[in-house]
Amino acid sequence: MLNKYLIKIKFTERVKNPIIHFRALALILALLIISCGKNYTPEQKAYISKIQKHRTEVDSVMQNDPSSPFIKKGKVEFHNLKYFDVDPAFAFKSKLFENNPKDTITIYGTKGEPRKAVKYGYVLFNYNNMQYKINVYKGTTTTGIIYYSIWFTDKTTNDESYGVGRYIDFEKVDDPDNEYEIDFNLAYNPYCAYSPNYSCAVPTKDDFIPLAISAGEKKFHE
Repeated sequence: MLNKYLIKIKFTERVKNPIIHFRALALILALLIISCGKNYTPEQKAYISKIQKHRTEVDSVMQNDPSSPFIKKGKVEFHNLKYFDVDPAFAFKSKLFENNPKDTITIYGTKGEPRKAVKYGYVLFNYNNMQYKINVYKGTTTTGIIYYSIWFTDKTTNDESYGVGRYIDFEKVDDPDNEYEIDFNLAYNPYCAYSPNYSCAVPTKDDFIPLAISAGEKKFHE
């Protein structure tokens, strides 16, 4: 179809009418945009805008906040964080399936130190007619605050995304029927991805997702 319009462009080059030439160029440009773009719904477009706004806010915090890994523990040169394009297909919903028993396991930080984490449960998501499982961990900070988190590796790890793995925040609620939003567009790098002055939990082999998660944050350093 595009070849037909290219032929028309060549013909208009012989016509001494710049308006016709311009309209033909505009038409082919529109066709190229439509053929390369995706037809998102208004809801998906709003979602993409929301994620893009969130990324802008994260950049601002990382660049200016005193607790940022670029400022707090030794100055690291800042540039905007790198991301995959926002893809609504990588946002899912799932109930939390609690493990019974909830085993306490040893994981390791990037500096080799052992840490304890409770393998609390898991969530499920479907992508391209395949079901995948992600572990949810319960941990305790050095100040005694309990938190829940997802960390994972995938087929982009150590290639397009950070070599240790990426994290997704998880806010547990008491409702057993609650559906949690698991949004890989919000997957982020731990602080050790930016500065060697930090240590972060290393995902285990059980946290590998056999899929290229081309969403969320990419590598910061080349």
